[in-house]
Amino acid sequence: MWILGLTGSIGMGKSATAGLFRSFGIPVYDADAAVHGLYRGAAVAPVEAAFPGVVRDGAVDRTLLAARVLGNAEAMARLEAIVHPLVRGEEERFLTSTRAGGQRFVVLDIPLLFERRAGGLTHAVAVVTAAPEVQRQRVLERPGMSAEKLDAILARQMPDAEKRRGAHFIIDTGRGFDAARHQVAGIVRALAGPGRRAPS
Repeated sequence: MWILGLTGSIGMGKSATAGLFRSFGIPVYDADAAVHGLYRGAAVAPVEAAFPGVVRDGAVDRTLLAARVLGNAEAMARLEAIVHPLVRGEEERFLTSTRAGGQRFVVLDIPLLFERRAGGLTHAVAVVTAAPEVQRQRVLERPGMSAEKLDAILARQMPDAEKRRGAHFIIDTGRGFDAARHQVAGIVRALAGPGRRAPS
């Protein structure tokens, strides 16, 4: 089964690109969605123990949590030590299920794939990118976002140029999503087209 890692910095269009893979019938594991689920389930107790007061109505409040960890390397490391093993468990369940279902090609949508050194999970990596000015415009249009918050997020992420150097495929969403869809179709053909042999 081919396992493609999909990654990209904030505002590059990675979530929309994941949707393009789904439109071709490719199963996609969404690490962000997994974290949202964990923040309503298995991660609630350990996160509250590490950061008292961040749970509201039985779920981790991401805004309260972000205020406690952004810009604080020690706090971020404590959070990642809790969340990353839980996320890895979700990834393993997804891969076990898709293998059992006979899938030939799946996507792991992991925003911090390089930062987590999770590339060993995949056979290839696709990086979603766009020009810096496009990225900033997209992100600053989000509710509750500020230039300072964006800069703090980017400081935690590997620079886009470095991610692109580690990519097997690059998907440029800055030219519009019709062009991105064409690029995604090319990747699907390259990895799972007729006659393509999937890794064991």
